[in-house]
Amino acid sequence: MSAALAPFGLIALVAALLALRQTLFVILGAALVCAYWIYSPDPARFIILDAWNALNRDVLLSIPLFILAGQIMTRGSMAQRLVRFISALTAPVPGGLAVATIVSCAVFAALSGSSTVTLLAVGSVMYPALIEAGYPRAFAIGALCAAGTLGIIVPPSIPLILYGVMANTSIADLFIAGLGPAALLTLLMALYAFAANIDRGGGRWQLREIVTSTVRAGWSLAMPVIILGGIYSGYFTATESAAVACVYALFVELLVHRELDLAGGYAACRETTRLLGSLFPVLMLAVCINVFLTYE
Repeated sequence: MSAALAPFGLIALVAALLALRQTLFVILGAALVCAYWIYSPDPARFIILDAWNALNRDVLLSIPLFILAGQIMTRGSMAQRLVRFISALTAPVPGGLAVATIVSCAVFAALSGSSTVTLLAVGSVMYPALIEAGYPRAFAIGALCAAGTLGIIVPPSIPLILYGVMANTSIADLFIAGLGPAALLTLLMALYAFAANIDRGGGRWQLREIVTSTVRAGWSLAMPVIILGGIYSGYFTATESAAVACVYALFVELLVHRELDLAGGYAACRETTRLLGSLFPVLMLAVCINVFLTYE
């Protein structure tokens, strides 16, 4: 195929693969191989070099570390303690449990940076609680799925890290830019949860429950302060803050709460590896395409 007709051939290839319902990895990989084969003098060599350079970046270490930290908190008790604390604060509000679900997702997203981990951590606790409290099943699922997406924009968001890598943009600046939209989205979702359940009378604040849940969640509440405070103060880079988050979560779950066993640690590592296995190959291909379009 001539270089002049190659773009049309690539578009046809992508359209055909989409019609066949192939995965994103297959579509990007096929398009990338064909593009290098047509335009590069040594396609095999340049594909390998660009793929290596795409993943040979220190900031990408923050992604597995943030995911692992979130998995550790989920398999241990930090996530449950955090959700209980927020639920105690929102108890008097009509639809307080639904509001607590939204706020819990936002707070946990600030710990893990991942929508998937956030949904797993909060959903495992709040979904049974919402159903038991009489909330419609469709509303419970919708609230969790909608609030789980806050992990896309709440710092330290993994998608923001990926965007910063691909666009060569400051990760810290992206985190700062995400604060306003994240707060607005959380507020709007919480207001909707309140309005949709305003007929559900709120309970009463129970001082004993608030004090107990605050004490039990103290270590969990300190974590976002350490992570985000370190990044915004310039004391930590994104990668360093992820490492601190991972070590902090391990320290709390193993030595303070002592609720993370060997099986839980293995499950956390396994799930982290599974998520990375679906993310990094696509990231590698996307960055290679970006490099190809820049230099060819």
